[in-house]
Amino acid sequence: MSHNCPVLRHRATCPRLGGVRGDGRLNHDLLPGEKGPQDACGVFGVWAPGEEVAKLTYFGLYALQHRGQESAGIAVSDGSKILVFKDMGLVSQVFDETSLGSLQGHMAVGHTRYSTTGASVWENAQPTFRATGHGSIALAHNGNLVNTVELAGLVTELPGGDRSPRHRVAATNDTDLVTALLAGQTAEDGTPLTVEQAAPLVLPRVKGAFSFVFMDEGTLYAARDPQGVRPLVLGRLERGWVAASETAALDIVGASFVREIEPGEMIAVDEAGLRASRFAEAKPRGCVFEYVYLARPDTTIAGRNVHLSRVEMGRRLAAEAPADADLVIPTPESGTPAAIGYAEASGIPYGSGLVKNSYVGRTFIQPSQTIRQLGIRLKLNPLKEVIHGKRLVVVDDSIVRGNTQRALVRMLREAGAAEVHVRISSPPIKWPCFFGIDFATRAELVANGLSVEEIGTSLGADSLAYISLDGMIEATTIAKPDLCRACFDGEYPMELPDEELLGKDLLESRKNQDTGARSDADGVTSLLAGPGAADALRRP
Repeated sequence: MSHNCPVLRHRATCPRLGGVRGDGRLNHDLLPGEKGPQDACGVFGVWAPGEEVAKLTYFGLYALQHRGQESAGIAVSDGSKILVFKDMGLVSQVFDETSLGSLQGHMAVGHTRYSTTGASVWENAQPTFRATGHGSIALAHNGNLVNTVELAGLVTELPGGDRSPRHRVAATNDTDLVTALLAGQTAEDGTPLTVEQAAPLVLPRVKGAFSFVFMDEGTLYAARDPQGVRPLVLGRLERGWVAASETAALDIVGASFVREIEPGEMIAVDEAGLRASRFAEAKPRGCVFEYVYLARPDTTIAGRNVHLSRVEMGRRLAAEAPADADLVIPTPESGTPAAIGYAEASGIPYGSGLVKNSYVGRTFIQPSQTIRQLGIRLKLNPLKEVIHGKRLVVVDDSIVRGNTQRALVRMLREAGAAEVHVRISSPPIKWPCFFGIDFATRAELVANGLSVEEIGTSLGADSLAYISLDGMIEATTIAKPDLCRACFDGEYPMELPDEELLGKDLLESRKNQDTGARSDADGVTSLLAGPGAADALRRP
């Protein structure tokens, strides 16, 4: 059953503000309106006859909630049909016992989304769904593609083109294009191909970062891009298999870790067992920012525990940028492991100088002017008795615009801190990410326009220092050539298309134009290209 079923059509028309339900919560931005580095998405897939796969998927997504808080969805197959249930909001808001009880089957895929291509609206929630010549397909995607325009052109070349209801793209994200391509492949004689037959033809044409978990009525699939930019792991249940973005999601459902799904590899699981195939040569370039910020600290990536990496980043930061201080405190919670490492290596006591209110998140109630001026105190409040008169080292994981750190320094001084020395466990972010992290545009990144000393002055800190690029990479224990570090050094792991063919809102511009708009030589609407990448790359 597709997302056009009556239940889902009703949920699609729920009131929402800016594409997000009014009761949406959970956002780790500390200042209202101050967007930090937004996460990639989380994907989960399970094949487990005899198990409550919808509930397993729910709890798997619950473990991956940090990777996306805009929408959530689960698709379940009972062998004859696929039912998709998705909505805007957190996993715990979208699903309840009744909705999960309606999702009966032996196989499921799930998704929790932060939008990196396409607006945050219900139509772009995942898993995406398509009818195929043999049944249907549901697909969940973590990452972001860089050849969206090319893929849109390939969809128009499918039999029947985008005039066919099966191929028409209602969503405005790159994921729906891939789903349409997998659903619409045919043999030379016009016979529809199965999803498993179509995948080796489609996946090599997809460029960018992708960890896909998808299924037809009978088989669960998982595939990872040749660079392996985003994580994807395989786990074993007593009576089945699991694929997930992070090992933490395996832990929560009681699955044992088997291995990582290799870059350029696709696995398939059905009643015949598990089989693996390769659609591209592996050229590993895993995202180093997963170790810095994105992944849960209890996750392991490429054999390296994330928490241990972050603690080691703190140790190296202490060696590279010492400070004469009385207390090391983190910016909760992302700065905590690095602060622990900094304290261990420096010999300066570690303390909790800030209390985080975990239950105040995204809100659509505008604060009064008085509360707005307090800003960061909605999320963090200083322990005055701990920090008064102290020289502080404040450890955070990254700086994007600097507004959050600026407000934090001011708050600590107002609470009586004698000195505030800011230490950052990643290098200055100077370049945009096109592979699943939605940073600010290049012009907005504070490290582009100012030196480190100037940034420290703008924050009001007594000193500011970042870890070195090599120090951060060494803390992961992964070889430098095997990591994507483009947001720090501008060296992208693959060739990017022209600036005008990149950007988050590419497909919005196409959808919002008259369908009779002029097309280029490839048959792709010339209005497809948006301004996103040009803005992102523009220097201040």
